Amino acid sequence: MTLHDPNCLFCKIIAGQIPSKKVYEDEELFAFHDIHPWAPVHFLMVPKQHIPSMAQLQPEHAGLVGRMMVLAPQLAAQEGCRPYPQGGFRVMVNTGDDGGQEVHHLHLHVIGGPRPWLKG
Repeated sequence: MTLHDPNCLFCKIIAGQIPSKKVYEDEELFAFHDIHPWAPVHFLMVPKQHIPSMAQLQPEHAGLVGRMMVLAPQLAAQEGCRPYPQGGFRVMVNTGDDGGQEVHHLHLHVIGGPRPWLKG
């Protein structure tokens, strides 16, 4: 795995080469709104390191993925999801072609807001 793939759409977004509506950024993670949202709240959270998919995760990535999962509810609330248990959100990771992954850079979809949603 590389730190950056010059042909990767998400690496270009992280680098600022393609504009995005940023939700969050730190030294390891970048979150931005989905350009085709399925719900009132729909953003993507990606590691800055280019990891092609969940299938390529290694034990050394456990802390990074853990941080993503802990950060997801904080950002969901920040972006307008109602609190648990009446509110909530969905976290989804598509992996590989059969799993519906369109961009081969690990990313979490965080989706929420009042239903019905466009998908799901």
